[in-house]
Amino acid sequence: MFFQYQGVLNLRFLFASLLIPLLMPLPVNAQSATFYSNGMVGRKMANGQTYHHGKYVAAHPSLPLGSRVKVTNRHTGRSVVVTVSDRCNCSIDLSRSAFQAIANPKKGRVPVSITRL
Repeated sequence: MFFQYQGVLNLRFLFASLLIPLLMPLPVNAQSATFYSNGMVGRKMANGQTYHHGKYVAAHPSLPLGSRVKVTNRHTGRSVVVTVSDRCNCSIDLSRSAFQAIANPKKGRVPVSITRL
């Protein structure tokens, strides 16, 4: 009987230790920015507008569409203000021109901090 109870207790502890890190929010330093691929040009975004490289727009998984955010490259300190107009699965996905304003597109991904305005 004691061993069964101890086994259940250990399973609960194991489950909790695996679940708690998944429920905790990511720290600010874990955010990174990428940019839209060339295949997105001319396609409709979640807000109904057509995507073009020259617009300062971004995709974000949870911020409301139409929100304005300041994205700052943590390595260089350069920042850009963009409008959230689409959805993505990453921290933030910038248009090519917005990404070029804060980093070289050859990098592909840069650590950023995101501030809602």
